[in-house]
Amino acid sequence: MSDLDEFPLVTQPADEFLNPRQRLDYEAERESCIEWLLTFGKDPDTATGYAEGTVEPRCYRMDRFYRFVWEEEGGYTANVTHEHADAWMTHLAKRDVSATHKRNCQKSIKMLYKWRHHEHGLGEWDPEITFSPDSSTNPRDYLTREERGKVREASLEYGAIPKYNNLAPAERDRWKQYLAQRFEKPKSEVVPADWERANGWKIPSLVWTSLDAGLRPVEP
Repeated sequence: MSDLDEFPLVTQPADEFLNPRQRLDYEAERESCIEWLLTFGKDPDTATGYAEGTVEPRCYRMDRFYRFVWEEEGGYTANVTHEHADAWMTHLAKRDVSATHKRNCQKSIKMLYKWRHHEHGLGEWDPEITFSPDSSTNPRDYLTREERGKVREASLEYGAIPKYNNLAPAERDRWKQYLAQRFEKPKSEVVPADWERANGWKIPSLVWTSLDAGLRPVEP
């Protein structure tokens, strides 16, 4: 069995939705799903699972689907229905993202409901909306998988600074000067919250979303 530490059981955006009990429930739900997909997902009759490289990116898209449902329902639930799935497809159809991203999201949700069908006895999902392949002959991705991984890792380091409580007074003073310049404010107005702001998830979230959605530069 693969090491599930390598998989996004509870992403940072999902964690912000959940209280401790909900987090444990969601983590167990995700763990059960991923284990099944890796072991049985491709062909349950022959115990043939999907490759890790297939499951991992789809886990992120499944997580985004769950969060869409929570936003729609106004709170946490693990009981995602076919109606929820169709609603997300409608939502994606209206978004200005690539057809490839939309199709990948749909494949991910089909994978999720395949698990729910085999493990929970729920009906298989037959989507009301399907997405056509991109007609463009451009490469599907501008970056290789290895390069995409490096971009993700770099986004975690970009703009990060040492934690406020880990700094000696002299070091803290130097970082206050840096933050004052970075946030264009007087040094005297720099507060501990600015350390949190500097180490926030804005840049990683934008980078990861762009990679996942297949966003490309607008051509002239």
